[in-house]
Amino acid sequence: MKRLMILGGLLGFLISTGLGLMQDCSGPSILWRASVSAAAGGLLFRWWCSIWIRGLRESHLAKLNAIPNPVAASSSPSGKP
Repeated sequence: MKRLMILGGLLGFLISTGLGLMQDCSGPSILWRASVSAAAGGLLFRWWCSIWIRGLRESHLAKLNAIPNPVAASSSPSGKP
């Protein structure tokens, strides 16, 4: 999750820096906006990653619960084989 948060921050910083350079903004203004965008991008990627991982876990558990248990299916409730 740390890597995705860093990736989100880096993407936010690069996108904001590129847009600031295209608008011919001053250097401190570009740096300020890029820093805020990096923080926002990191938090958004962290949030998205937690939702994504939760969905993967739920689907994996659903898949595991769908597999029949061979031990439970072969034994009878009365205890006789």
